Amino acid sequence: MTTRGDQILDRALSKVGGKGLFVKELEVAMAEGRADLAVHSLKDVPMDLPDGFELAAVLEREDPRDAFVSNDYASLAELPPGSVVGTSSLRRQSLIAARYPQLVIKPLRGNLDTRLGKLDRGDYAAIILAAAGLKRLGEGARIRSLLEPEHSLPAAGQGAMAIEIMGSRAGAAGLRAALAPLNHRATALAVAAERKVSKVFGGSCQIPLAAYATVDGASMRLRAMVATPDGTRMASAELTGPADAPEELGQQVSDLLDKQDANAILATCRAEADAASDV
Repeated sequence: MTTRGDQILDRALSKVGGKGLFVKELEVAMAEGRADLAVHSLKDVPMDLPDGFELAAVLEREDPRDAFVSNDYASLAELPPGSVVGTSSLRRQSLIAARYPQLVIKPLRGNLDTRLGKLDRGDYAAIILAAAGLKRLGEGARIRSLLEPEHSLPAAGQGAMAIEIMGSRAGAAGLRAALAPLNHRATALAVAAERKVSKVFGGSCQIPLAAYATVDGASMRLRAMVATPDGTRMASAELTGPADAPEELGQQVSDLLDKQDANAILATCRAEADAASDV
């Protein structure tokens, strides 16, 4: 199925309705009985699902990191001042702007082939994409370098895929049981913590927000960040806690961000987004 998010390619997601544009048509298909389940990139799934819908399984995570793709340069640090970098993410934009203010960051939309085509035509000196998408679609060789979480903290759910069902439909219990073996517990716990942070701050395409958790046995480490798109204001926090209480850890990290004026930073982001949409 082709969604609105796939069709609108001339405007930034933050200006046309956000990541939910990739999900809505699939939920309508399930509600109408045309589909039994939907498979999503989890970072595109809104924090609050419509009544009656649920995530029945979260698959094992692929590489959650951001990838640097270029035909001429090996890393962001090698790009000459004024080089144009393409990204569809305000999160990536803010993190790049904070570390490399000499670079020019421009929006990049379209499916993977379209984005790589724009790079190959010379529209950009480099583009930043999710490593998971490149690897899943057989384009891992295009990755020149990977951006470690210390420098480019991933988005909530990045690299993970989820299966959504309509739990209120007849037969949902059997479908839920059939999908249960696909659920990867460590990934599900990690993304639950990440999505809690995003939910607290109203995470969407309009705000640069990152949240990334890793599970080591019974322990979970959660890192999160919010920033302005230009990277000049940023709040970050990190905590370690029990892996079996992901939402509690997400709330604790959110509280730490709040003490660093995260809500004021995000209010600035939303005001700028609203002003841009009125132009």
